[in-house]
Amino acid sequence: MATLTFCGAAGTVTGSCSLMETKHADFLVDCGLFQGNKTTQALNYEPFPFVPGDMDFLILTHAHIDHSGLLPKLVAQGFNSPIYATQPTVDLLEFMLRDGASIQESNAKRKNKKNARRGLPPVEPIYTMPDAEATLKLLVPIEMETIFEPKAGIQVRFWNAGHILGSASAEVNVEGDKADGNTLRMLFSGDIGPDEKVFHNHPDAPEGFDYIVCESTYGNRERDEYTLEARREALKNELVEGLKRGGNVVIPSFAVERSQELLHDIDVLLNTGQIPPTDVYLDSPLATKVTRIFIKHANTLDDVEVDQSMLFRNKNFHLVEGVEESKAVSAIPGGAIIMSASGMCDAGRIQHHLKANIWRKEATILFVGYQGPGTLGGWITRGAEDVRIHGKEFKVAANIRRLGNYSAHADQSELVDWVMERAPVAGGLFLNHGEDEPRAALRELLDEKGLPKEKIFMPAFDESFELSAGTPESKGRTAKVGEPRAQEALICHDWNNDYAEFHIGLAKRLEEAKDDCERMQVMKELKKALTQ
Repeated sequence: MATLTFCGAAGTVTGSCSLMETKHADFLVDCGLFQGNKTTQALNYEPFPFVPGDMDFLILTHAHIDHSGLLPKLVAQGFNSPIYATQPTVDLLEFMLRDGASIQESNAKRKNKKNARRGLPPVEPIYTMPDAEATLKLLVPIEMETIFEPKAGIQVRFWNAGHILGSASAEVNVEGDKADGNTLRMLFSGDIGPDEKVFHNHPDAPEGFDYIVCESTYGNRERDEYTLEARREALKNELVEGLKRGGNVVIPSFAVERSQELLHDIDVLLNTGQIPPTDVYLDSPLATKVTRIFIKHANTLDDVEVDQSMLFRNKNFHLVEGVEESKAVSAIPGGAIIMSASGMCDAGRIQHHLKANIWRKEATILFVGYQGPGTLGGWITRGAEDVRIHGKEFKVAANIRRLGNYSAHADQSELVDWVMERAPVAGGLFLNHGEDEPRAALRELLDEKGLPKEKIFMPAFDESFELSAGTPESKGRTAKVGEPRAQEALICHDWNNDYAEFHIGLAKRLEEAKDDCERMQVMKELKKALTQ
């Protein structure tokens, strides 16, 4: 008997964290940062729904911040046990956790300046650099497909998930009582990569489990059939057309994997003369450091079409780290390819490049990844005419383009295939790391494929399930005492989104008014509404 609780990524795609309570040990699978609108981000400040110091170990599927970003907070609050991950994941976290701590400290400093002016009390960062350094000391690298025993009675094995460098699915076997001899067999998917992906082989794992926890990010989305060559051709067309307009091509890109895939494809296009000689700027200190980790592990990468010794070393590439150099890139009026983080445009240097380009008709903003509801990238890709960046309003005049085949996530049919290849599933399948609509669509399709709907669960925040080995279905569903930490209705759209929409709408209404008298009337009506 064991209990599984979903402490994050339930009805959303961030904050991945699962708690397993067994007779042998209590442990976590992932501990990620919540991203998205301000209500979702506020969850990062909330207490964990468990006692960090009581956890015996943690299994980390990969380095993406929505799976690893709260590890230092966990350590700051008393966790002092091993964190098991693959060697590339450990290498990536050397930079990512320090980068995350620097962001948390600078965000708190900026917030406290505003609070001081408003007479509000100061805030503390979610975690600090010493917390990140303490976390790094707990990391234990494990080879893929190697069985290890973090606690007596529990065996774990990592399998290639094909998502990013070092990403893994975690097979977990929990020994039962000697009387029945049953072993609880589980599989945590982590994030599953697509079948067609540069750098990594197809996802893999054994078959036949009691329970599977599977991500469902693209559970309702099917990509067009494509090959890596077709994807590169589509990128070529976007870059050629974008540069022909005379402006910059700005690409919001995640620092880990997405940036490196784009650099690789642009490298091939430049070397073969398919795009004109163009300066390419990767303006992200973290992405630059991650790129060096890719170079370190180049001998493990699949489908690399350039000399491994020259990987990411094209003469047209500029890896930008310093602030002044970044400012100089923002001042370039046109003719450059600018890649920058964050991928959803909610923070980081990409916002400065958007401020410099989004109002230019000749510019192109090329999105190559998922844009969460409530994020700046989400508003832009959903057709916003105006956006607010750093408190200022900007007209969206640039050409907004999207390429869907750079996702690091499997699409609907690939998720279905992955699950069915792991069958049979005796107890149940849990769909996490997905919004409700994708999860529901995936559940229906899996039911059609022969996995009964009653065995497929869509867990809510902090919902718990009792698990038993060898039973035909979940033995029961329980809920933790207390309210869930998130109201699901606010995950995709909160009052901050409404406020931003209202602010932009008011400015537009005042701008369109025929004269100052009409503007005065608008303001009078607004004041009246506010006092009612």
